[in-house]
Amino acid sequence: MVLFPKFIQIETSVVCNSNCIFCPHKEMERGPDYMEEWIWKKIIYESRGKGIIYRPFMINEPFVDLRIPEVIRYIRKDPTAKIEFNSNGNFHPKFDINAALAAGIDWIRFSIDGFTEETFKKSGRGGNFNKIVSNVLAFIEERNRQGSNCHVEVRMIDLDITRNEQKDFVNFWKEHADEATITQLYSWPWSGQTGCFPAPCPKIKNEMFFMTDGRAVLCCWDAFGRGIVGDVTTQTVEEIWLGNPNQQYRQMLDKGEREKIHLCSRCDAFKGYDFSKWQGY
Repeated sequence: MVLFPKFIQIETSVVCNSNCIFCPHKEMERGPDYMEEWIWKKIIYESRGKGIIYRPFMINEPFVDLRIPEVIRYIRKDPTAKIEFNSNGNFHPKFDINAALAAGIDWIRFSIDGFTEETFKKSGRGGNFNKIVSNVLAFIEERNRQGSNCHVEVRMIDLDITRNEQKDFVNFWKEHADEATITQLYSWPWSGQTGCFPAPCPKIKNEMFFMTDGRAVLCCWDAFGRGIVGDVTTQTVEEIWLGNPNQQYRQMLDKGEREKIHLCSRCDAFKGYDFSKWQGY
């Protein structure tokens, strides 16, 4: 049994300014739009001193939440903590990049699905392509100016529409960022699957996920709250992590029994994962 997660994902906002063709966000009706301050502070406070890697985002664009620099500063009260972000690069016009970097980001991944404006528009992400590229370059420039150790990765999803631009994309962004990668498309549960891939799930072994209302879900791909494992507004982080149904779900997933869990019963993620050394499977 893992006594505490290595990663904690906190959905401080459910707002997103993209409309990606592969993401279920446009079908989501849950809320509230923003997590109350006392909730995200409670999650962070109750997990301090444990070397957590915090991810203050989930199914949203984190840099539309103007409170993010404050969230980072609160996390940074714990010297053992680290902070990661995923962003579409389409920041809120009033978002303070300088303050966020100065507060201390360890790792950020920018997703830009296209090397040209035409391809980017086909990806459905939304936003002004040239402005997004400018935002990311400005972020990197400010990172360099501050002498920050923030690792910047720029990534593109491997889609049919992006394939002929991937080489140019990688060559360009390698000149500016620390890393330029082509990544595979997420396989969201309940997005067309009629069954599941009967195997364990590496994602939930060391990770914990909180939606904006404070409920904890089994997986960050749980857009609709099908796998609720607790509620931090009435429980502690530790109680949720070590309690039921969380532990029961994890035991089932260790054995590859996805079909027994509503959320996982239509998930085919990790088809290419090597489970040959998975204990108990």
